[in-house]
Order: sequence, then structure tokens, then C-alpha cells
Amino acid sequence: MIRIQQVKLPVGHTKEELKQKLLRELKLSPENLLSYELRKQSIDARKRPVQYVYTIDVQVKEEERVLKRAKNPKAARANVHAYQLPQRGSATLNHRPVIIGSGPAGLFCGLMLAKAGYCPLILERGKPALQRKKAVEHFWSTGQLDVESNVQFGEGGAGTFSDGKLNTLVKDTAGRSRLVLEAFVGAGASEEILWQNKPHLGTDVLIGIVEKIRRQIEALGGEIRFENQMTDLTLKGGQVQGIQVAKRQGGTEVTYELETEVLILALGHSARDTFRMLKEKGIPMEPKAFAVGVRMEHPQEMINLSQYGAEYPIELPAAAYKVTRKVSGGRGVYSFCMCPGGYVVNASSEEKALAVNGMSYQARDGRNANSAIVVTVGPKDFDGTDVLSGMEFQRKLEQAAYRAGAGSVPVQLFQDYQKGVISRSLGNVEPAIKGAWTFGDVRGIFPKELAASLEEGILGCEQILTGFARGDSILSGVESRTSSPVKIPRNQEMESVIEGLYPCGEGAGYAGGITSAAMDGMKTAEAVIAKYTLPENVKG
Repeated sequence: MIRIQQVKLPVGHTKEELKQKLLRELKLSPENLLSYELRKQSIDARKRPVQYVYTIDVQVKEEERVLKRAKNPKAARANVHAYQLPQRGSATLNHRPVIIGSGPAGLFCGLMLAKAGYCPLILERGKPALQRKKAVEHFWSTGQLDVESNVQFGEGGAGTFSDGKLNTLVKDTAGRSRLVLEAFVGAGASEEILWQNKPHLGTDVLIGIVEKIRRQIEALGGEIRFENQMTDLTLKGGQVQGIQVAKRQGGTEVTYELETEVLILALGHSARDTFRMLKEKGIPMEPKAFAVGVRMEHPQEMINLSQYGAEYPIELPAAAYKVTRKVSGGRGVYSFCMCPGGYVVNASSEEKALAVNGMSYQARDGRNANSAIVVTVGPKDFDGTDVLSGMEFQRKLEQAAYRAGAGSVPVQLFQDYQKGVISRSLGNVEPAIKGAWTFGDVRGIFPKELAASLEEGILGCEQILTGFARGDSILSGVESRTSSPVKIPRNQEMESVIEGLYPCGEGAGYAGGITSAAMDGMKTAEAVIAKYTLPENVKG
């Protein structure tokens, strides 16, 4: 297999034009080309016209001779890593592994364990995806919040109601990232995500995909119980013995006990009551830096023109951006979870507290682009003597946001944010928000230093993207759930100092997005498989 990089073609090219380009690059006759597969597609908008840039794996006859004759520095033998699960360990496992949470980390941990024959049990406090969708849409239309099944909790985790970005900065030599993408394709995603440089799924597609992955886990012997929340943890001699579970269905709640030697905490970043329970049980945790800020909306057409230039090809997707500035106080202000053609969503999960997030559908055809514009905060910004002080800092900001909008998403034009006055009318940018919104004092949500840092950072980003600091751009708040406020330490075997306890994914402080969380779930499953043999009740 030959891998050739930096194959450039104009936007709108045909498959035949791509094939002919390969033949020229490798000095091949058509009969010597056996097949080819796209590995990566990106957009080069630095010069006009805008071009697609490809990395392609090519199968040819007489590979060595082709490489020597082509003398193309962009071509070399492909080094493809096929993912493999480890060999089973020998430690005794009398009960099936239990996974807390059905976000990307929990789902992919469960999928790998099920494939290896361990029949995992996944407990999810929220509802299945379709029921969860109804609960979320009901909240957006009425303001009536289900604190157990919302944008943060339920099948698929917080990522289900997001842009569904699948790019990651995690270096992967084991083939996990590719397997995650292939699993999504197998569950209904477009094959294009296998080669797009910044693939995404969209909320409308994600809901069906997570359902199909759940069905795969169940078909392999796993089980998922919805509206079942871990409420307590039983330890003995520094080892996990079991958990207590609250089952909530039909307006009633019953509790039951589960025995297990392996407990995987794929909690997500918003399981605040669970973090508090873990603290009370003495589970080692550390406060962790995270970021807070606003959602900022601009017209998508403005972003397209800035990134692609005038008269850009209509075939191009809605343009994305990434901005970052260091402000005078030494803090960094940057964009996070940018959603082309997307919506700001009310992502609250607690009563009388309000958080926002960004979401796109697969088509990314909304009128606005939005992104979190955030500033990093750490223990110096809150009382770092308590491991959960960062969590309480998030909560205080969310309570302030709720008050600023009287329960609706508070919105402020950037020009009014600068002046410290509540907006009275819109400019040329109309908010695209899922859930009720109202004009409010977004600046007043934050401590003065953070508010000033956000303003300075946004003004500085005008140097990167023309129109970014326009006065009628829309700010809404508060973006507080960028990542977990805690970290649950683990060793190289993915295990806490509490034997059998495996912190996993974004909530435990080890991931930052759908793909990285899924990969961390896979790594955790590998660690369990490498240590334990199959549970007694599923052997043979």
C-alpha cells in the first residue's frame, strides 16, 4: 500500500479527475492501479481558488518499482495500524463489569468489553435517546426541566446535543480513532467522516447512531439500564465491592444493590451529585482548571467570506474558525466547540441555574455561526482548598446567568457588553437559540477580571477574523461546562488507588470531546480485559 499526501484539486472536481491526478503523481498506467482509498480531506483556503487537499492510500501492481519510478517525495509505504484487543488476563472476576454513564466513553468501553465477551452492565441516569430528545425539546419550548434527562444527561451523553465533532488532537498509534469512526459509520454515519479532516455528525444523526451502538452492545451480551443512577459505593479493604442504585421510572424510585469488582466511572463533566458522593466516600480527586465564558454568534455568511473569500464555491461546507488571544492579565481567551451553521442551546441540568452550549445539525445550514469564547480559570479563581470548589464556581456562574435572564437565556450585544448596559434591540444579527431568550446583563454574570478578559480577547480576535468584534454580534451565557472541574487520578493501568475503580473519559479529566472520550473508554476496556478473565457466569 502506498500513501500519497498533498494531492490538491479544485473544489468541485470529479472522481475521474482525482483518479487521473493519482496516475500522474505516481506515473502509473491505468492497468497498474488496483484501488485507492481516501484517508484525509482538508480545505486549503490560503490561496484562491480554494482547493481540497487529500491523503490517499493506493494499491498498485509492483509497489516497489512504482515508488522508485515515481520519485515523488509525497509518496511512501503506508503504515496502517489495525486495532486489536489485548489477550485476557487471569485475575478472578466473579461479576460482570459495571459502567456508570452512556456517553462516548461509557458506550465504547461497553462495546469493547462486550466484543471481548465480558457482558458489561451500563447504568445511565437519563432516558434513552428518543425519550431524551422529547424531554429536551419540551424543556426548550416550555422551560420545564427534567433534571435527570436533559442536554447533559441521557443516552449518548452531552455530546448527543452538540455539533458532534469527531476530530481529536490525541496521538493515536493503536488504531483506536479509526475504529471509533468506523463504528459510527457502521451505525449509520456517512462514510465521509472516515476521511474528512474535521468530521462531524450533527445532533439529528447522533441520536440514531447511539441507539444502534446500544443495540450492538446488547446483541453481544451487554445490558443498558436507563433511569438507573449510582447513589452510593461500597468499598472494603481498598477495593470496590459494589454499588447502590436508584431506579426511577413511572414517578417512583426504588433502590437496589449491585455487586461488582470492576466499576468504570464514565460520568461526564456534569455529574455533580456523583462527584460529591465520591468525595464523601474518600475517593481521591483533584481540582482541575477549566474554562468559562459566553457563546458568541455571527452571521455564517460573514464567516464564510472571511475564511473562503468572495465568490467562494457553493460546494464548500459552512466555514469554521479557531481564534485565540493572550490578554494583558496573562490569561488566554480562545474559541471552543465552534458550531458552523448552528444554534446556541439552553443546556441546563439544575433548577434555577442556566448553562449554554452549541449545537449543529448535520447540514450545518443555520443562519449563524456560534462558538464558545472562553477564558481559563483555576484554583486561584475560587477556593481551591476544597476539591469541588471549581464545581461550585461553575454553579454560582450558572445561578447568576439564570437570574440575568429570569430563567431564559440572557443575551447581550457585544457593543452593550462593552458599555455594561443591557441591550434593548438587535442589530443585523438575530439570535439562533434553542430555548427562550431575553436581553440581560451577560457581563454581570462574571467576576470583573474575567469579564474584562473576555472583552479584550474578543477585540483582539478582530485582527484574526474581520468582523469578529462587530458591535451587533450576540453574546449569551453562561458557557460553563467546557470540561470537568475535577480529575480522578489513575495509574498507567487506568485504575484508581481504589482497586477495581476505573476513572474514564471527560468527567474524570481524561478527554475533551466525543472521539477522545470514546478512545479513553476503549483504553479502559483494554485495561480491564488485560487484567481479568471472563466472569464465571459467562464462561464457556
